[in-house]
Amino acid sequence: MSDKVKEQGSIPVSKVQRAAKFISTGAKVGGNYVKHYAKKMVNPSLNREELHQNNASDIYNSLSELKGSALKVAQMMSMDKNLLPRAYQDKFSMAQYTAPPLSYPLVVKTFQKYFQKTPEQLFDTFSRSAINAASIGQVHQATKGDKTLAVKIQYPGVADSVSSDLRLVRPFALRLLNMNEKELDHYMGEVEERLLEETDYQLEVTRSREISEACMHIPNLRFPRYYDEYSAERIITMDWIAGKHIKEWMATKPSQELKNQVGQALWDFYHHQVHNLKQVHADPHPGNFIIQEDGTLGIIDFGCVKVIPEDFYQGYFALIKRELVMNPAELDQIFYGLDFISDKDTEVEKTYFKGVFTEMISLLGKPFHVDRFDFSDDTYFEQIFLLGDRISNDKMFKSSRQARGSRHGLYINRTYFGLYNLLNQLEATVDTTKPDWLN
Repeated sequence: MSDKVKEQGSIPVSKVQRAAKFISTGAKVGGNYVKHYAKKMVNPSLNREELHQNNASDIYNSLSELKGSALKVAQMMSMDKNLLPRAYQDKFSMAQYTAPPLSYPLVVKTFQKYFQKTPEQLFDTFSRSAINAASIGQVHQATKGDKTLAVKIQYPGVADSVSSDLRLVRPFALRLLNMNEKELDHYMGEVEERLLEETDYQLEVTRSREISEACMHIPNLRFPRYYDEYSAERIITMDWIAGKHIKEWMATKPSQELKNQVGQALWDFYHHQVHNLKQVHADPHPGNFIIQEDGTLGIIDFGCVKVIPEDFYQGYFALIKRELVMNPAELDQIFYGLDFISDKDTEVEKTYFKGVFTEMISLLGKPFHVDRFDFSDDTYFEQIFLLGDRISNDKMFKSSRQARGSRHGLYINRTYFGLYNLLNQLEATVDTTKPDWLN
């Protein structure tokens, strides 16, 4: 991580402190709008780029000081390229692994709380500065005997502030995501549930071991071992996996063969989780993957895992079939089951929403419709973004009296968007395997 990132000596922990930070940020954003419209009176042709940049900077700086759920939501939004103007994407993506870290005295305090020892007393060596820092915690490098270790430390107060943070971030999310309140409220419960799980480091270690063991047979993947004797409620110690994040690795100009190898490992990893395990690593952003020199892909974070209910799985993937041959009654049953339509809808609304969601899932399912797919094709992603933009601005959606889509779809859609984006960054062409029943 760059030495230029300034360390933090404290984090606002109480609800009052955190709320005050949000209020002051809201005031800054409001001031940015006032300045923008004042300039626009003088120059009517002025676009909103400077406004977006100022707002993105003010919001990110505030969230990065708060850490936790607020910063995690920003990170999530940065992954969905069609949700935000580029200024927000660029700034919020920093939350993936380059957020301002905590200063060393706070790290020592956490170790003393759980081990009654400092890091130097527990390990042979321990990096005083964080190697990586994200939304929920930061990572230090340590050694013990012949082992090089990654030690992940959760920020103070993160677990206790999830619910209150989500209420505070709600006004920003409404404005930035262009959602109606019903939609946002519908999904907030699911986001809160996943974020609470992400702060449970003991659950993370359990799931890490389960999924790692279940995916060990997949070629070109590597998983770290976890060390209980150096882990605690807010600390995880695991093997250090040396390598580069995707952006750094791509800068080394790897061969197409290696890019395809990494991409195939990534696809196979997600295929096995979704279709066989029915639980999936639902946080596919670049900070959670390390590529080694030989093209082995390291999976280094299992904080966010989505368990996929069987009934949701069957309905969702049934709609991805290339030749959707079902009678209207069966199709209606799936649309009702996935909460795309309801008895509150008029016939006009039912027809409209069935058409829109069929189009959307069909587009997302395109890689499944062929044996091999080239994810470097930017025109495919442009189609996805244009469809998302069209839907989010459609009057029928904006005036909808209810939220659309099962809450389980939030993290499954996010998982596939994230996976596709990673494969696009890798410029990989992969064999898009699928279960027999989906062929």
